[in-house]
Amino acid sequence: MRYHRRDVVERAIEVLDEYGLESLTMRRLAAELGLQPSALYHHVPNKQTLLAAIADEILDRGRRERRAAEWDRRVVEICAELRDAMLAYRDGAEVVATAHTFGLGASEPATQLREALRAGGLEDDLVEVGTRALLHLVFGHTAEEQAALQASSAGAIDWEPGSAGDFEQGLELLLDGLRSRVRR
Repeated sequence: MRYHRRDVVERAIEVLDEYGLESLTMRRLAAELGLQPSALYHHVPNKQTLLAAIADEILDRGRRERRAAEWDRRVVEICAELRDAMLAYRDGAEVVATAHTFGLGASEPATQLREALRAGGLEDDLVEVGTRALLHLVFGHTAEEQAALQASSAGAIDWEPGSAGDFEQGLELLLDGLRSRVRR
């Protein structure tokens, strides 16, 4: 069977979701596709490129219609969409945060947050700091939530992770600070 890059990324997401990031190796993915590992490199030159493609696909699959008109409500929509997209796949937060941090992909949420913060009237330096702070909140909260969900399902912990309400409260705290800095 002849595979295309999209087929490789889709199977990689299935492997990620079933076995976790630690088990997603190029060798395992090639075996899952019935390929020699060297054949896989015709589709993706290295694992970093594969992870970036997975991160972008996770974000694409999580895309929702935006309805908010006000800048701060757009920020909430962007952050909630990002969180939900990452939660939909095992280790999704780690994959997306890593791709973003290394500048390999997953850049769209940052671009969208910058646009929303600029529309809110923040100075350029605060747009950058605000974007990073919002992403750190979403990435950190979601990674912790995913780790706790996995640990809880394995019986390793006996408490429930933070809820969507906890996430929303943290987001509103950050937004309160950003709103206070909007140019008058």
